[in-house]
Amino acid sequence: MITETQPYEGICDAELDATGLNCPLPLLKAKMELNRLPSGAVLKVVATDAGSQRDFRTFANLSGHALIGEQADAGIFRYWLRKA
Repeated sequence: MITETQPYEGICDAELDATGLNCPLPLLKAKMELNRLPSGAVLKVVATDAGSQRDFRTFANLSGHALIGEQADAGIFRYWLRKA
């Protein structure tokens, strides 16, 4: 996993704007979006809920999807997930 200060530098196959949504909605919407994507696709999620950091890390560990990038900047949280 890339550190939380370094964003993923590759191409994203889809992007989800979850700004303004509170836990657990960013993660639930990300799960739904990942279900639409083919294996190996990269989903970028943008959220404003600080609890999403814990949620996305735990989700990646339990789901088999890879959290390949993470960035936090001024209350904006960005995550890059590669679908298993």
